[in-house]
Amino acid sequence: MAEPRPGLPLRFQRRFLAARPLRSLPWPELEQSLRTAPDSALLADILHKTILHPLCVKYPPSAKYRRCFLTELIKKLESTAAEPLDELYETLADVLKEEEESTHCYKNYLLPSGDCVSLCESTALISGGTTGLLTWEAALHLAQWALQNPSLFRGRTVLELGSGIGFTGIAICKSCQPRTFIFSDCHPRVLRQLGENLQLNGLTPEGVTCSIQTESQGQELEGQNCQTPKVVVAELDWGSVTEKQLLALRADIVIAADVVYDPEIILALIGMLQKLSTSRADRKAPEVFIASTIRNPDTYQLFQAELDKAGIRWQVIPAHSSCYFLYDEQPDVTILQLFI
Repeated sequence: MAEPRPGLPLRFQRRFLAARPLRSLPWPELEQSLRTAPDSALLADILHKTILHPLCVKYPPSAKYRRCFLTELIKKLESTAAEPLDELYETLADVLKEEEESTHCYKNYLLPSGDCVSLCESTALISGGTTGLLTWEAALHLAQWALQNPSLFRGRTVLELGSGIGFTGIAICKSCQPRTFIFSDCHPRVLRQLGENLQLNGLTPEGVTCSIQTESQGQELEGQNCQTPKVVVAELDWGSVTEKQLLALRADIVIAADVVYDPEIILALIGMLQKLSTSRADRKAPEVFIASTIRNPDTYQLFQAELDKAGIRWQVIPAHSSCYFLYDEQPDVTILQLFI
């Protein structure tokens, strides 16, 4: 990376590439600099160290984010006597065109350790017939809670239900030293994107189809050095998976985020939890934690009622009301511990 000129552009470069929110950028300082010395070359320098930086071109933030960033730059430019910068307007035009056509973007989530989770996500809430191609709020809250309780995961085999594109599990693998982490989902496109995101973060997954996995394979999963956790991607359908197949996974802890959003899947989830309870043989029952965003209180109350009906005890886990992975809205997220 070329050394930028001293002062403001360096801070812009660092903050932008770290995917910080727009409001944390030094906009007042930039405007003051332009008023003091109207020079569009300053904006050109910023542009090439942010939006047009090779890293941002290779792993671009969302088109919406870049549009907002460029719009702010243009506002600052037009509020001063600086000469118009054609390249700035041309770049905005390219981003607007891309925003109309784009189906995915790259996002970087900074972890407290200084490490980063990089994900390729869908730009649409529903894509390819699934909502599993983007990161939902409960996954961010569950990851924050896990990172604050690393001893719960250290040296253990973790099964995640409905992993989606992998944010929570990747964050745990990078920060909590599990022995084995089993990502699971049932949608082919989600599983494909999950595998790509794991490799993007330096994790090499092993594919497991639950219908053919044996107990001996499950035992092999436990023989890993937890400094470099074994990573497994499992195709797991809650309705068809058997107790024997779940036993083979030998999970010590089970987690899930944003899986309680539709009344129609609640019974399948409860059935899955019951299979986990009865498939432990002489093993201790796994600890289960489910994070949910309360979008529809009736749906969430139905989930709790079905847990009670199935004889599964539960308690609310205290968690921070705010999430440092979310910059603006803080949704109502609850984490339940289930005793199966």
